[in-house]
Amino acid sequence: MFVSVAHAMGNAGAAGAQDPFMQFLPLLIMLAIFYFLLIRPQQKKAKEHKNMLNALKKDDVVLTTGGLVGRIKELKGDVLVLDLGSNVVVNLRRDYVVDLAAPEEKVGKPEKSRKADKSEKAAVADVKEPAQPETEETKK
Repeated sequence: MFVSVAHAMGNAGAAGAQDPFMQFLPLLIMLAIFYFLLIRPQQKKAKEHKNMLNALKKDDVVLTTGGLVGRIKELKGDVLVLDLGSNVVVNLRRDYVVDLAAPEEKVGKPEKSRKADKSEKAAVADVKEPAQPETEETKK
């Protein structure tokens, strides 16, 4: 009885002494997963943002971290002068620009084409007011 228990314990000790590479293999796999799913995409996004900041120029419409949308009026090195419209001008560090705003977002001077004005007038002319039901007050 004691011999079989001792023999079984001896084999268990031999099975525990695996190759050191095989012990660290799961850790290496997890590091590779973190690199490809988290670290690499974040580095790529940071590089694109840095390139966007370096490519800013006058009259670009930008979105800031504070949620302001403004047109770049002037570039002074690391400081941007933003025109927010209605005679509001703000100095802002270049680092606080999040993204270029959508081209539809107009800031400063409103620019409407004549075609847009005509189509708006036509749309208003096409809209008819719904007929009001006759009540006793309208009959009088």
